[in-house]
Amino acid sequence: MKLLSVNTGLAMPVEYTDAPSGTTGINKHPVPGPVWVTAPGTKGTGGSGVEGDNVCDLRFHGGNDRAVYAFAREDMDVWEHELERTLTNGTFGENLTTAGLDVNGALIGERWLVGSDLVVEVTGGRVPCRTFAAWLGEKAWVRRFTQFSRPGALLRVIDSGRISAGDPIRVVHRPDHDVTVALSFRAATLERSLLPHILVAAQWMESELLETARTYAEKYHACP
Repeated sequence: MKLLSVNTGLAMPVEYTDAPSGTTGINKHPVPGPVWVTAPGTKGTGGSGVEGDNVCDLRFHGGNDRAVYAFAREDMDVWEHELERTLTNGTFGENLTTAGLDVNGALIGERWLVGSDLVVEVTGGRVPCRTFAAWLGEKAWVRRFTQFSRPGALLRVIDSGRISAGDPIRVVHRPDHDVTVALSFRAATLERSLLPHILVAAQWMESELLETARTYAEKYHACP
């Protein structure tokens, strides 16, 4: 398991974003390391945890619970074949492009050691948005990406560190439950009846997913 690339994006003006700034940082490219990664701060004030990476809509992106986004190269290769176009690392807006790591099978609260110092913790999966769809320019992209249900992992930073392409990745902790990135994503999108179940991972999940699960469970009196 290793890190293929660290990707960052600069703010660029576009017509298709709802961000107040009218800009997006989704256009990410691999950068030479080492790159410093740290907790950026609370939601709404903190941006990306990756040095040099711009987060332009702090209402929905960035902050400690969504400090870093990881996507598996293996899944990007599937999309490359499906879409019949080249997808370079960073195209999906991910900060970390990985190889050999089961990103979507990772448990909420699972921790990875990247390189020698950086420790990150899985908090949920990326839900596709209008900006992502417009950036890719593929027909019915949000629906297609959602149905594939391999969204990549959102991560919080536990221990800061510097990372570079080629660094090893090790799973150093797995909590005692069965809620994976893929399961939590399906619960938030296609199978909302699963939302009460994923609350067993409440202490680790990112705040928006937690709020969605709790609201659903309270509405239907389905708390675990």
